[in-house]
Formats: sequence, C-alpha cells, structure tokens
Amino acid sequence: MDILSIVIIVFLVLELLNVIMLYKTPGTKRGNGLGVFKAFEKSKEDKEVFELVTYLINWVAGTKLIFIVLLIGILITGSDETKVFSVIALIFSILTFFTRLYPSIKKMDGEGQITPAGYSKTLGMMIISFIVVFFIAVIIFLYNCLK
Repeated sequence: MDILSIVIIVFLVLELLNVIMLYKTPGTKRGNGLGVFKAFEKSKEDKEVFELVTYLINWVAGTKLIFIVLLIGILITGSDETKVFSVIALIFSILTFFTRLYPSIKKMDGEGQITPAGYSKTLGMMIISFIVVFFIAVIIFLYNCLK
C-alpha cells in the first residue's frame, strides 16, 4: 500500500469518528465537539437557536460524509495521479480553515468563550499537523515515483 493511501485511510478514520461524534454526542469536548464552546450550552436555552445549531451540526457532519465517501471511491478506483491530486486538494481545502474559522475561534478563545482556554491553539496545531503529514506524503510519493 502506498503512502498516499495510508494517509487517506488515517484521515478517513479520524473524519468518520468525528462524524459519529457530531451525530451522537455533539456536545462533547472531545474530538472537535461543540462542548468546548460555552455558547453551545447557552443555545439550548432558546429552542429556535438550538434547532439552528443542531441543523448546522448535522449539515457539517453530512458534508464530511460526502468527503469520506468520495475518498473511499478514490482509494478503491483512483489512479496514482488521482490520489496525488486528491491529497493536494485536501491540503488546500484544509488550509481554508485559517481564512475564516481560525480567526473566529482564536477571537472567541481570547474572549473566554471556549473551555479549555487555549483550545484554538491546540486545534490550529492539529490542523497544521494534517497539512504537514499530507504534504510530506505527497513529496515521498512523488520522490518514489521518480526513482
């Protein structure tokens, strides 16, 4: 099994666990759950707001499922070229976290809206780790192809 398939499978497993968590226990503080946001508990006080929050949680989980199924299809039927471009696409799509989501969560963290304090840095490092692993996997794969 090639390095790209391995990192895609690891990513798939982590994302699938995240989807299960979002559907079953969205309020947890584990696995990127919404329990880290103090506003999640506050949203339960307003039925309409909580219904919107629940809808958005399910939307995110559903969107993640689309990526999971697409990546499974790429693993099963994709050529080496398709896998390379898929991992590059993952890198770019994951990088978008830093354009909108990271500034928001960093601001909320700084304002004490997240527990534990400093969670935004932990999440940012985790996201950077994904990007670095994907990048290294592409480099290793391409290096092995050129040998």
